[in-house]
Amino acid sequence: MKRDSKRAMAASGSVAMIYPLTQEVDQDQQLIEAVQAGDGQGLADLIARNDRWVRGVVYSALGDANLLDDVMQKIWLAVWQRCKSLDDPRKWRHWLYRMAKNAAIDAGRRKRRQWNLWRRLAQEMLGRGGERSDDPARCASVGEEHHAVLRVIESMPAIYREPFVLRHLEGWTYRHIAQTLDLPIDTVGTRLVRARKLLAESLAPAPGSLEVD
Repeated sequence: MKRDSKRAMAASGSVAMIYPLTQEVDQDQQLIEAVQAGDGQGLADLIARNDRWVRGVVYSALGDANLLDDVMQKIWLAVWQRCKSLDDPRKWRHWLYRMAKNAAIDAGRRKRRQWNLWRRLAQEMLGRGGERSDDPARCASVGEEHHAVLRVIESMPAIYREPFVLRHLEGWTYRHIAQTLDLPIDTVGTRLVRARKLLAESLAPAPGSLEVD
């Protein structure tokens, strides 16, 4: 019996030598540690391995595919910039999840704020103030007009669009816009006047057209 048990122990030992017990290694944790050390390739590998699920987190919180790529770029840039603040690399997954979730929430808030500002701006430019309607056809018409305002703004030359967006979307003062764009305040005022004129001209009804109430 003793001889058999010794043979069994020897056999198990030989098996262990052939198939050594290995501890599971978190490759992503190693990549996080590489990023913390300033390894750019480590970041590229981390993105390649985790971009898909992070996108899922962002999209589930944001619900807007048009904003997805922009938010993802900001997240991975933040990973690179803030990685050293992660004290325990073993907790990298929760850390990245929270970062992605917060970035998506922030983007959603900016989107809602932008929509509200553009809606008020569109109402002002279209001369409709606080007009409201329960008529679905009328609501659809107003929605189309709002999108028309957005299209006009997007098509403006950058020298007019930039101060216009900062003024009407972000609510910046003329002085702050001038400082940021490195322009005289008078130039900022001139460009804003021109931007509003472009918007008004683009939204004006064509000559000879009739507006149906």
